[in-house]
Amino acid sequence: MKTIRNGTIVGMLASAVAAWAETEGGSVAAPEALTLPQLMEMGGWLMYVLAALSVLGLALIGYYALVLRTRAIAPPAQTLRLRELLKERRGRDARELCAQQPTALAAVTAAGLDFLKENPHPPAGMLKEIMESEGGRQAGRMQNMIHYLLDLSAVAPMVGLLGTVIGMLKAFNAVAFDLAKARPMELAGGVAQALITTIAGLIVAIPAMMAYAWFRGRVIKLTGQLEEASTDLLAILDSQGDG
Repeated sequence: MKTIRNGTIVGMLASAVAAWAETEGGSVAAPEALTLPQLMEMGGWLMYVLAALSVLGLALIGYYALVLRTRAIAPPAQTLRLRELLKERRGRDARELCAQQPTALAAVTAAGLDFLKENPHPPAGMLKEIMESEGGRQAGRMQNMIHYLLDLSAVAPMVGLLGTVIGMLKAFNAVAFDLAKARPMELAGGVAQALITTIAGLIVAIPAMMAYAWFRGRVIKLTGQLEEASTDLLAILDSQGDG
C-alpha cells in the first residue's frame, strides 16, 4: 500500500512537470532566458534577504581589504620612525606619533610608553607583559573582525534552506489539496522556489567562505609582522627601563 502511494505521488509530480512544460508552450530553454528580476520573483521574499546578505558580504570584503593591510597594522615607515625616536629617548615625541598615526603597532607602543611613564623602573618582565597583552588584544581584534564573514557564510545557506522548505511545502500543497488535478503551475512554482533559493544561498555563502579563508591568512601574516615590530621596539624600551 505504501509503495503504491509513493508511486502515485511520484507519478503526479512527473505529470505536473510535464504539464507545466506544455503550458509554457514547450519552451524548454526558458530557464536560460530568465532575468534577475524574474529569478527574484520566483524565489520569493527570501531572495531579497539573500540579496541583502550578498551586499553585506561585499561591503565587509571591501572594508577588510582596506583595514587589514600592513600600512594600517605595522607600517615600516612608522616602525623606523619609532625606532629612531625611542633610541634618542624622545618618548614624548614617540607618544605623539602613536596618537597621530593610530595603527595596531602604535597602540602596542603607546601601551609600553604609558606604562613606563607611570613606572620608570618597572619590575623585570612587566613591560613585556604589558606590550604583549596589548599586542594580543590587537591580534584578537583582527581575528574577531573577519568572523563576520564566517557567520555570513553559515547564515546564507540556512536562508536558502528555509526557501527550499517553503518551496517544497507549496509544491506538495498543490498535490495534497487537489489530488485529481495536481495544479501543475503551483507545483512547478514551488519546486522552482526551492531550487532557486538553495542556489542563491550557496552563491552567497561560497565566496564569503573563500574570502574568510583568504583574510584569515592575511591576519596571520599581519599578526606576525606586528609581533616582529613590537618585539624590536620592546627591546629598546626595555633597555631604557633598565637604564
